[in-house]
Amino acid sequence: MKHRYGFVWLLAVLILPGVASGKASKSDWNDQTSVMVTVYNSNIGLVKDVRKIKLPKGEGELRFMDVASHIMPTTVHAVSLNDPDALSILEQNYEYDLINGRKLLDKYVGKKIKIVNWNQFQDRKESVEAILLSNNDDQIYKIDDEIYLGHPGYKVLPKLPENLIAKPTLTWLYQNGSRKAHSLEVSYLTRNISWKADYVLVLNKADVAADLSGWVTVDNKSGATYRDARLKLVAGDVNRVKDRPGVLRSAMAEMRTVKRKQFKEKAFFEYHIYDLQRKTTVKDKQTKQIRLLEASDIKIRKTLLVHGTRSYFRSKYTGQELKQPVNVYIGFDNSETNHLGMPLPAGTMRLYKADDDRSL
Repeated sequence: MKHRYGFVWLLAVLILPGVASGKASKSDWNDQTSVMVTVYNSNIGLVKDVRKIKLPKGEGELRFMDVASHIMPTTVHAVSLNDPDALSILEQNYEYDLINGRKLLDKYVGKKIKIVNWNQFQDRKESVEAILLSNNDDQIYKIDDEIYLGHPGYKVLPKLPENLIAKPTLTWLYQNGSRKAHSLEVSYLTRNISWKADYVLVLNKADVAADLSGWVTVDNKSGATYRDARLKLVAGDVNRVKDRPGVLRSAMAEMRTVKRKQFKEKAFFEYHIYDLQRKTTVKDKQTKQIRLLEASDIKIRKTLLVHGTRSYFRSKYTGQELKQPVNVYIGFDNSETNHLGMPLPAGTMRLYKADDDRSL
């Protein structure tokens, strides 16, 4: 008997490591060391997510969670920054079969579940076991050889079914040759994130100078929150191939900055990049406004202009004077000598003027 128990114990030791090594590794935003988001005018964003992840050596599976739900899977690129030759991605799957009540019940069609109902007359809970026959338009149950079309109460499942996840996940089959933790950089494009610019120009009493403030509005509906992110905004319409989306990249370049602004502007290719000089958190389903610039005492020009029409000169005189509308234009030089000098992204400019009571 002693020899037999010793053999069983040894067999368990030999088997358990193999079971443990088959489990998938997981990574969420807690592993994140940095994140950068570049937002374009065309309702897309480039996310660069860097995480510190320690993986078992050999072939395994990694579940990379907390990615944008509107990710474009064909644009994903993953690389180990500290040991790129040791880690290679063999396969990639994008899991978006998210948990909800209907999908949970779909997994239990043909299986036994519990239904718990509150008996208000006897003031106690009552539970029955039922086999879920269908979960289409209506739920159909079999209880004690009888068929029920629906049943009051809430449904209790014995366990969580496999292959259902709580949030969008990238799943990789990898080959790892290092025992050290990887600094894994994952970049991808996502839809449903955009930005725009708005300006307020306030004229002084004499209409010879004005104060200008600019704001950018970032609208994030990508399905992910970017914590303490480096934020870049790209002005200009990016050409996108419809059948084969490409990976968009940005570069750094030094330029003179404008006084009292949070963004550093730089030229890149045929576009302008506005780089926020501090980190910020952009939450999912959030509209965030950030000051772009603020300048005071800008010299402006006021011009009155009438656009004449040929009909004014060709029409017969009827005894009534034909009035031509007079248009008012405000112009200013976007230069450092005029307290500006940064290329302004396209946007809406709202013009105000203060009256004698200093109200606008």
